[in-house]
Amino acid sequence: MTYTIETQVQYSSYMMTTTEEYMNQEDSWDRDLLLDPAWEKQQRKTFTAWCNSHLRKAGTQIENIEEDFRNGLKLMLLLEVISGERLPKPDKGKMRFHKIANVNKALDFISSKGVKLVSIGAEEIVDGNVKMTLGMIWTIILRFAIQDISVEETSAKEGLLLWCQRKTAPYRNVNVQNFHISWKDGLALCALIHRHRPDLIDYSKLRKDDPVGNLNTAFEVAEKYLDIPKMLDADDIVNTPKPDEKAIMTYVSCFYHAFAGAEQAETAANRICKVLAVNQENEKLMEEYEKLASELLEWIRKTIPWLENRVAEQTMHSMQQKLEDFRDYRRVHKPPKVQEKCQLEINFNTLQTKLRLSNRPAFMPSEGKMVSDIANAWKGLEQVEKGYEEWLLTEIRRLERLDHLAEKFKQKSTLHESWTTGKEELLSQKDYESASLMEIRALMRKHEAFESDLAAHQDRVEQIAAIAQELNELDYYDAATINARCQGICDQWDNLGTLTQKRRESLERVEKLWETIDQLYLEFAKRAAPFNNWMDGAMEDLQDMFIVHSIEEIQSLITAHDQFKATIPEADKERMAIMGIHNEILKIAQTYGIKVVGENPYTVLSPQDISNKWEAVKQLVPMRDQMLQEEVARQQSNERLRRQFGAQANIIGPWIQTKMEEISHVSIDIAGSLEEQMSNLKTYEQNIINYKSNIDTLEGDHQLSQESLIFDNKHTNYTMEHVRVGWEQLLTTIARTINEVENQILTRDAKGISQEQLNEFRASFNHFDRKRNGMMDPDDFRACLISMGYDLGEVEFARIMTLVDPNNTGVVTFQAFIDFMTRETAETDTAEQVMASFKILASDKAYITVEELRRELPPEQAEYCISRMTKYIGGDAPPGALDYISFSSALYGESDL
Repeated sequence: MTYTIETQVQYSSYMMTTTEEYMNQEDSWDRDLLLDPAWEKQQRKTFTAWCNSHLRKAGTQIENIEEDFRNGLKLMLLLEVISGERLPKPDKGKMRFHKIANVNKALDFISSKGVKLVSIGAEEIVDGNVKMTLGMIWTIILRFAIQDISVEETSAKEGLLLWCQRKTAPYRNVNVQNFHISWKDGLALCALIHRHRPDLIDYSKLRKDDPVGNLNTAFEVAEKYLDIPKMLDADDIVNTPKPDEKAIMTYVSCFYHAFAGAEQAETAANRICKVLAVNQENEKLMEEYEKLASELLEWIRKTIPWLENRVAEQTMHSMQQKLEDFRDYRRVHKPPKVQEKCQLEINFNTLQTKLRLSNRPAFMPSEGKMVSDIANAWKGLEQVEKGYEEWLLTEIRRLERLDHLAEKFKQKSTLHESWTTGKEELLSQKDYESASLMEIRALMRKHEAFESDLAAHQDRVEQIAAIAQELNELDYYDAATINARCQGICDQWDNLGTLTQKRRESLERVEKLWETIDQLYLEFAKRAAPFNNWMDGAMEDLQDMFIVHSIEEIQSLITAHDQFKATIPEADKERMAIMGIHNEILKIAQTYGIKVVGENPYTVLSPQDISNKWEAVKQLVPMRDQMLQEEVARQQSNERLRRQFGAQANIIGPWIQTKMEEISHVSIDIAGSLEEQMSNLKTYEQNIINYKSNIDTLEGDHQLSQESLIFDNKHTNYTMEHVRVGWEQLLTTIARTINEVENQILTRDAKGISQEQLNEFRASFNHFDRKRNGMMDPDDFRACLISMGYDLGEVEFARIMTLVDPNNTGVVTFQAFIDFMTRETAETDTAEQVMASFKILASDKAYITVEELRRELPPEQAEYCISRMTKYIGGDAPPGALDYISFSSALYGESDL
């Protein structure tokens, strides 16, 4: 067997404890004999009976304990019987020095077993010193009958007391707390016998008020059926206020050894139950992980196609409904799945930790259900989700632009169609064939004015065509109607150009015949037409729709409107001049007696038309002012929303970052216990949960901004997406950190590691975590191991790296470091230990039967073994025999268990 330094230290510590126990027992011996001489009587009888129970195996016994051991012969014989070893050959002489020599050989043998004899010499034994003789016998009893008793990591006196407490716990009126008054009524001894041999005593008939009867019953049954001699006297025990502790311990230890076989079987059964319970719990955790992973992956699989659907709606209302559905997904449907994903990772880490602690192979989920697979699927979901939200906002902007352009197209088309109404019929007339010279000239001038008007309307037609083209490029849903109307306008415009050219040619042909022209009418027509076009343009601009997204943009429109209002006085002068021309015509006609009949032959515009349009322009100006001011108010409201969102975001964003840093400091802080760290982290977690209302408020402001079609914010660098991602990372980080501390507590408790050791591990890890990111590089990890006393070669270090970094990530986490250190310093159950336990239950056979499993194990664990053990292959086995060796190996290797 190879002993490590730690093993040697533990053994030395054990031997020092054992020696100190003997010395304390020896010191207490002097006090006991001085305090209560009645104890001497009890010890004489008990120790004499105990010695005879062993000496009779050699065919002899003693009558007087201080006299019969004086020559050392029976003392040496007693030690040979109870140790199973040969002592040196005794001296045969009867002289005093022969007796001293024999006693010294016995005392030397006792000392060789690690027992330090204090104040006990061979001369005192040879002289028949009662006190020393009893002390020596008690030392022998402690070493060979009590020291080796071990119950659940306690030994000797404490182990024997714990064994008695466990065995008598279910019995009424029994409360074993010591080895003196707890045994006075005899019920504790009867309970021990009944627990192991219920056929020997009817415990229900015993009475607490009959201590002598109870004690004698126990003594007689033990002597008759258990081969335990009567070492105590019932009357002495009952009448002594505090019976002798050593006498009681000696007698009770005989029961422990008598029932050692049953105790061993019970211990073996407990070990198997413990191993099987761990295995069953791990299997349950694996099934829960598989179920939760399948459900989460199925939800992601169904959600991604919905987010990948980029089929745009045709109306603004439908697209806004899509956006509202997406908000419901983000607020209602996704948060529970985020929690499920976090819980899944926590369950996986907890399961792997439990498997490592129970020396089981690591859990490998089904194909496609690894934590990394789920993380990749989640990453794909978030990428598609981000693209979907961007697409929604882009589509809403596009539809908003389309609605604006479509309305503008309809307005301009209506104005143009209104202007062209009757123009084709007018150009198709042949009124010049029967007209007079003046009428011909008037027709010619009138046609020139029309051409001027036609040229002025060319920009409007081009604008209509440009708007129609942009609607097609933006994929307007009713583009066919727009295209048909635009095509009709263009075809009509081309026809007007052709008709205009033909009429000009006709008028020029007859113009040679008619040379009279009325200059004043012509001048009126020429000036009235551009002014009329100016008024048309002004009315169109004053009624033009607009869309802005900032105060600066609306302010630009207000500035342009103010500039237009500044041109009104100059336009009024032009109107007065045009009206002056008409007045001049009337004046000339009145002056020269000319009768003016009908309209101006050169234009369809009348002075009344100019006046009416002028009044219309003046009425549209204040209406335009009101529209611009209303838009200013709306943009100011939007600016307040931006500032409100920005103020909250600039608080919440740094708060989340601060909490992330604080959690990081807590996770590497070695001050206080793990429970204190857990308490601090729970406090952080509660504070974070309480902060959720601020996130909800920010979400509300964000929704108001989107409903107001606000897409930018110069008052903050934080977007709602940044805050959401930071919040989800904060929730995940606090949950993972709590899980890491829980795993450290689980590791500490399972491996028996003290808080001081964990603090030392943390201090060493923090010292070599040079980047302060909770991880060590391989070089830092090597330096850490060397500082702790490891003599590392390249091959040994490579082996250790495969344990702490099985996935070759290039870093060593604190949890992996803790797992390695606990694996180096603690023991775990092994397949060999489980095989040995099964071998005890099977009475040293190489196989075990169904009946033996059901008799020794609880029903659930027994059926678990029966359903998984394979049939034993061997010629000496009865039918139905099971192979417990392969089953034990499978528990710690690659298996479907």
